[in-house]
Amino acid sequence: MALDLRFNLNGSATALRHPWRQCVGSGHATLALRADWQAQLKLAHDELGFEFVRFHGLLDDDMGTLVIQDDKPLYSFFNADQIFDYLVSIGMRPIVELSFMPLGLASGDDTVFHYKGNITPPKDMAQWTELTRRLAAHWVERYGIEEVAQWYFEVWNEPNLPAFWTGTQEQYFALYAATAATIKGVDARLRVGGPATAANKWIPEFQQYCQEHDVPVDFISTHLYPTDAFGEIGADTTTQLAHAPLDGMRTHAIEARDQAAGKTLLYTEWNITSNPRDPLHDSAAGAALATRIVMSVDDVVDAYSYWTFSDIFEENYFPSVPFHGGFGLINLHGIRKPTFQAFAMVAKMGQAHVPLEQNHPTVMAWAGVVQADTSHVLAINQAMPRHAIGAETITLRVDAPAGMRAGAVHIARIDETHANPAALWKSWDAPDYLSAEQVAALHVASAPVEEPLPFTTDGDLLVINATLAPQSVNLLRIDWIAA
Repeated sequence: MALDLRFNLNGSATALRHPWRQCVGSGHATLALRADWQAQLKLAHDELGFEFVRFHGLLDDDMGTLVIQDDKPLYSFFNADQIFDYLVSIGMRPIVELSFMPLGLASGDDTVFHYKGNITPPKDMAQWTELTRRLAAHWVERYGIEEVAQWYFEVWNEPNLPAFWTGTQEQYFALYAATAATIKGVDARLRVGGPATAANKWIPEFQQYCQEHDVPVDFISTHLYPTDAFGEIGADTTTQLAHAPLDGMRTHAIEARDQAAGKTLLYTEWNITSNPRDPLHDSAAGAALATRIVMSVDDVVDAYSYWTFSDIFEENYFPSVPFHGGFGLINLHGIRKPTFQAFAMVAKMGQAHVPLEQNHPTVMAWAGVVQADTSHVLAINQAMPRHAIGAETITLRVDAPAGMRAGAVHIARIDETHANPAALWKSWDAPDYLSAEQVAALHVASAPVEEPLPFTTDGDLLVINATLAPQSVNLLRIDWIAA
């Protein structure tokens, strides 16, 4: 099915809000003390524009935030300060996930992940609130209220899942209420929210509890993955995504927005799958799906935090294989994966686009407005696993900006044969460890290369034909000159 699109750059435009740039995820707080983690975060911030970062385990014993010795609490915020000092120095801020439970405050021994984050409620709520009060007050003193008032304080992580919270829903709500009151007691301008649930859960109940108990809520947060709710329980990723509707992430975001009832809505985790070792994370197909998702929710959510920016990640163990299907946008060696490059393409679309009717089974396109005599067209050719897809030729008919004509057209591609460093690595028999020369070659292979694209004109109408490979992301750049 050929696709013929026409758009008028002199017509009305719709805002592009880029909520995916608001925040990006990481793994475990102590990783943020690593030099390579910091270098990769700065890369992601500088090139993609991420503003916040979020991670688990800020309160874990390995951070030293609170330990008990001789029945006395010992507070040490030095490691947390080192992390936040770095974020502020590069122009970023934290979404402060208040987790997990310091062992000295814990009511039980249940833990999650290899680093053993304690997932039990506090045995003494007063001790918990004293810790959160000291933290918030310390950061206000260190960074100033004008800075910290722009942070987000998120209470816990996915308390609706037994893997992350052994208490009940009511116990979580009580934890949230006590924490929110404490943080607001430090300064009413500090922003606190939750319920930080998986799969859009508990939002109505959380809202009702907070309203009935006069508990402050500045934002609603939740998480969602396409594999959470749309496939067969217990099925592999391919089966789950094969059954997932293309518009599923948008549908659920709209549901959460309605339940947020006017409050700021933060998705503080999402990815194309929740599998921490999925080849899709390293692929052009994953990049195409991620592009569809971020464009589909652009007008719905306030933040859409991709999990994660880096494969420097250790929930189960710390990997060494260069491309192991990790969550990251960047691999262990700092190689930009296809989804990183796809997000860079999305960013080039600017702050507004010309609406286009989308009615093709696999192709979607978005036309950005003119920026400094240049405009971009972002196009994907994407289908879920086990769905039919082939190469598609599209025709773009563009009404030129007033007084201008096309001077050049280029296209950059992400597909199986373009911007695919994992394919080059596999051609070397997938070595577990890389030489410096191999890392350099992978950096080159990861970059989309602009190629000239022929075009014709018919008066003020520019006509472009482009072939889009299956499971691809493509960015056309049109350079305008005076007519």
